[in-house]
Amino acid sequence: MATAPSVTSLADEVNCPICQGTLREPVTIDCGHNFCRGCLTRYCETPGPDPEEPLTCPLCKEPFRPGCFRPNWQLASVVENIERLKLVSTPGREEEDVCQEHGEKIYFFCEDDEAQLCVMCREAPEHRAHTVRFLEDAAGPYREQIQKCLECLEKEREEIRGIQSRENRRIQVLLTQVATKRQKVVSEFAHLSQFLEEQQRILLAQLERLDEDILKHRDEFDILATGEICRFSTLIAELEEKNERPAKELLTDIRSTLIRCETRKCRKPEAVSPELGQRIRDFSQQALPLQRETKMFLEKLCFELDYEPAHITLDPQTSHPKLLLSEDHQRVRFSYKWQNSPDSPQRFDRATCVLAHSGFTGGRHTWVVNVDLAHGGSCTVGVMSEDARRKGELRLRPEEGVWAVRLAWGFISALGNFPTRLVLEKQPRQVRVSLDYEVGWVTFVNATTQEPIYTFTASFNQKVFPFFGLWGRGSSFSLGS
Repeated sequence: MATAPSVTSLADEVNCPICQGTLREPVTIDCGHNFCRGCLTRYCETPGPDPEEPLTCPLCKEPFRPGCFRPNWQLASVVENIERLKLVSTPGREEEDVCQEHGEKIYFFCEDDEAQLCVMCREAPEHRAHTVRFLEDAAGPYREQIQKCLECLEKEREEIRGIQSRENRRIQVLLTQVATKRQKVVSEFAHLSQFLEEQQRILLAQLERLDEDILKHRDEFDILATGEICRFSTLIAELEEKNERPAKELLTDIRSTLIRCETRKCRKPEAVSPELGQRIRDFSQQALPLQRETKMFLEKLCFELDYEPAHITLDPQTSHPKLLLSEDHQRVRFSYKWQNSPDSPQRFDRATCVLAHSGFTGGRHTWVVNVDLAHGGSCTVGVMSEDARRKGELRLRPEEGVWAVRLAWGFISALGNFPTRLVLEKQPRQVRVSLDYEVGWVTFVNATTQEPIYTFTASFNQKVFPFFGLWGRGSSFSLGS
């Protein structure tokens, strides 16, 4: 059987002078040189400087007739046999496991130089002071690193898929809401005069733009999310394929491969931009410019385009002992005197707060809070998740399950991870709180002037309750309509 070097030498003899690859369908021209049929055909079709000059051989420059290609069947058979010999002589590519310098089998890996060594290389002066290990021993830690990278990549890919699923659900809810608004606008404006028909046209046009923008955002988001998933899938596939290779191939460029994995940057896409969300939330305000004689109609229209009014009462089982509840559970006043309230898991024991009796697990709801801080103090309004802590110190921020704003004498703050003082034209005495559970919005508006106060964006996955807090002698609030 031919050895690997002899097969390689033979293969070099049957290369096409034009493409430098193994001859395919070899043909012979007048001067006796052989070429691939396809290569020679393309050579003949390429125009030269002078179209009248005869074609010449690419090797010896002897003229030849373009149509006189003679198939060289014998040479084609030789090429086929050489290809077969190459497959037989390199079943496992064992020649690559031999040191190119000494011809010895490779057993070791130098971690300092990232070099694969034979016995003679191992004893060379340049490697004697280095850390040298057997191939499999050296590959072990790198396999562990690859496995850790794979776990991280797969986790992040699943996180992106979860974000994509959640954002697509939000988009669907928004599209449903816009469709519902469109139907109500059409049905209400059908009963009005030409003046109101013009208002109808304006509102429908705005809804149409919202619909188009939502779909555009969805398409852009899907492209970005799918691209990120593909990017991570490609990287995962590359690592999985490399992890299955023999130790020698696995260790080739292993550090650069791991650095690419460890320095990856995962973009967490978001489907709905704040500007688009603000436009959707502010849509109902577009009806306000209608004239005075349409006031009743506008009130009805805004009501149907907005949220369902929530008929809530306060839960005395959650009320801090310093809060005095009215008999109808609609009003609360702060007192420094502790009430005789039995302790229970539901009751706040340090934060002077109270929850509504009923919570929400879906839908769009709104309620109004009348705040009285004439004698100082502060009032907190918002929503709270069912599992948020009620014992000990309560940190009023979204990561603790509370989305709220605090009104104090002369200022109002949004209670995010860090309180943000808000600038408003007028200190609100009536605050409208609106909850959109599916989309994840908690919106605060001055119920008297309709001036927006603040909006939180969240992802709700359990029941949430209307939340209220009071501090300071004489401070109070009541639930309005």
